[in-house]
Amino acid sequence: VQLVESGGGVVQSGGSLKLSCAASGFTFSTKAMSWHRQAPGKERELVASITNTGGTTDYIDSVKGRFTISRDNAKNTLYLQMNNLKPEDTAVYYCHAALRPQVILKGQGTQVTVSS
Repeated sequence: VQLVESGGGVVQSGGSLKLSCAASGFTFSTKAMSWHRQAPGKERELVASITNTGGTTDYIDSVKGRFTISRDNAKNTLYLQMNNLKPEDTAVYYCHAALRPQVILKGQGTQVTVSS
């Protein structure tokens, strides 16, 4: 049972990145998923979430209109398209799976660095 993030990197302000999270060991299509991030010296925060079917998404205000969360249940993969990146988006990005109430599976994270 694991989540593996990829797609992070270094990008200039205004650039784009697409993160992926490959899931295995559980029935991906039945679980709500989310992306979180943690910047140095700060608490981890929820960035975006998506229901198991992908029919409902939600975002924190600071990324609305710039980030898009999506999923491909046939590929057991979660995505985060990030456009118009800003230096304040610099953080380690993690995907989470809500396996059961109060049981959250977390990936190892992928670093996103946005230079000004």
